[in-house]
Amino acid sequence: MPIASPEQRARFLETGDDALLPVIDPHHHFFDLGRNHHPWLSDHILTNFRYGDYAAIRRDFLPEHYRRVAAGHLVLGSVLMEGEWDSRAPVGEMRWTAEVAAEHGAPDAAIAQIWLDREDAAAVADAYRDMPIVRSVRHKPAAVSREAHQASFSAPGSMRDPKWRDGYARLAPAGLHFDLQTPWWHLDEAAELARDFPGTTIILNHAGLPSDRSAEGLAAWQAALDRLARQPNVVAKISGIGVPGRAWTLDLQAPVIAGVISAFGVERCAFASNFPVDGLCADFGTIYDVFKAATRNRAPAERLALFHDNATHWYRLAPEATTGVS
Repeated sequence: MPIASPEQRARFLETGDDALLPVIDPHHHFFDLGRNHHPWLSDHILTNFRYGDYAAIRRDFLPEHYRRVAAGHLVLGSVLMEGEWDSRAPVGEMRWTAEVAAEHGAPDAAIAQIWLDREDAAAVADAYRDMPIVRSVRHKPAAVSREAHQASFSAPGSMRDPKWRDGYARLAPAGLHFDLQTPWWHLDEAAELARDFPGTTIILNHAGLPSDRSAEGLAAWQAALDRLARQPNVVAKISGIGVPGRAWTLDLQAPVIAGVISAFGVERCAFASNFPVDGLCADFGTIYDVFKAATRNRAPAERLALFHDNATHWYRLAPEATTGVS
């Protein structure tokens, strides 16, 4: 299984050496554009992509590419995030992913595409229940800009949409978690969702997208994060926190990393690469070097939870012998 052995754990816990820190990467993508159809990579260009020009990632990214970029860190396993391929046949991506895993030994689990407000939501959830590689699903709910957002926000495809919630209700019976990607000003809606469906674990993606790094922006993001974290069935991935035009440095990222851990606690957070997308902001080594530097003052057992144990638990990569939230 893709987990640290007792000997690997012991060596890191004794030494605290960054080079010996076992890593599970719970959020990355694979793309095979010659075989598979990802409209945003193969057809039209997104004009509102949050990192700006993304021409550099409109190419294949497969296990051999991942292993090459991650070579400087002790990555033992990984979880693939759906890559927004052709929405007409979402289950196909997971069939392909299972084939890739069988041939290349990666990924070890996957988060699948679903459209919760579509008529096929129940059938898709049932299909994933029967696919051993699938642990969670993602459907980015409808969202608006911060300026347009109101506390009463409700729209088709949003987390308050009854039809969307009907689809969401199918996840727990299928044994699926929900990976949530939404801007932080929608997190009160996410808190309602978590409260109303306590049997479904929500895994917040990309730290709630704190793109505004002004003092006011970070304070508002932190307050929203703190409110969401009151729901015990929500955990958070620290990933996708690049800022266009700014270097991925400890000074830039430390406030976000500290803010997420402050809200959720060490036992409910995990670091992830979001590669190759975050490769638009920094190389894999730099991303994980900063994650490690930001946590170097923590006890080795806490760092092991953040980099390895929690993701292992959330995505069921091993028997329930590690820390985390189910």
